[in-house]
Amino acid sequence: MKNIVFVGQTPPPYGGQSIMIAKILEGQYDGIKLFHVKMSFSKEMDEIGRVNFYKIIHLIQIILRIYVIRIFKNATVLYYPPAGPDRVPIIRDLIILGSTRWLFKKVIFHFHAGGLSEFVFKSRLPRFFYMLAYSDVDCAILLSEFNPHDGKNLNAKREVIIPYGIEDNFRGSATLRPNDTLVTILFVGVIKESKGVLILLEACEKLKLFRLKFQIEIMGKFESKEFENRVKNFIQDHQLEDYVLFLGVLSGDPKFRIFSDTDIFCFPTFFEAETFGVVLLEAMQFALPVVATTWRGIPSVVKNGESGFLVKPRNVDELVDKLKILILDSSLRQKMGEAGRNHFLDNFTLVKFQKNMEEIFKTP
Repeated sequence: MKNIVFVGQTPPPYGGQSIMIAKILEGQYDGIKLFHVKMSFSKEMDEIGRVNFYKIIHLIQIILRIYVIRIFKNATVLYYPPAGPDRVPIIRDLIILGSTRWLFKKVIFHFHAGGLSEFVFKSRLPRFFYMLAYSDVDCAILLSEFNPHDGKNLNAKREVIIPYGIEDNFRGSATLRPNDTLVTILFVGVIKESKGVLILLEACEKLKLFRLKFQIEIMGKFESKEFENRVKNFIQDHQLEDYVLFLGVLSGDPKFRIFSDTDIFCFPTFFEAETFGVVLLEAMQFALPVVATTWRGIPSVVKNGESGFLVKPRNVDELVDKLKILILDSSLRQKMGEAGRNHFLDNFTLVKFQKNMEEIFKTP
């Protein structure tokens, strides 16, 4: 039996990384036992990147728990998800990894977030501290060939690509809706500027001029009260109240019902740590055509012109053009949605993802 110290945050909060770490832990692996050291620095999305007394105590608890499992469970492998390009989580990594990784025969980094190496090379902190924590790991897992090669850039001995996979919650079939009905466009994610929310609202303003029947539904939590005020002021200033609906944070059946009742999924992200977009897989499993950006690993998920459209990040006019095409053509929506669902079933199932992770865990 190979025992692994498995460090990572599970929900809450509900983000792509925490959800997928939970999915890995739920897997059944032959000859492998995962001992979870739970990170819970942030209970809500708006707490991420902020320092407080609780987080300092929790940091110490994580380090001690890693030591206990290493010694008393004879766990010789460390699994760790490095931070994205954000100063406070990176400092957390430097402390945890600098204190523990030397205990293990093998270290696996899973880059759920991207752009760490770019931050390291631009940082004013001496390179020595970063190399002590991040360099020369045995295996670095990326989600897409289009993501920054953080593992290779930090001298990982091996770099592999394992795309996410999730369970299939779709129980229906893609339906063809008439062109003259209200078309629903769904966004799901943290409501922050770099997720493209304001870009989507600017597109909404321009789509309104064509007198199209559509509504934008936004599911998720605002990253801050300041940004919430900024978004709602934009909606009021441009008279978009009848076109935009906020759903809050949903999970389980309520979330699946929204996906089932949606016509188009839109994800115009340029998020600094974006790597893949679990929400894209959720949309594709529900046979939704996707309009997203050519940002990081997204082109490895969405097939441009087949399962949806890809536009340049921050390009409002291009986003308007592609959304308009899909709003006006229900047959194309159905065709692209079916193509996306088939792509999901062929490449992004939870069984396939967990099997790929098992192979990494078993590698000497």
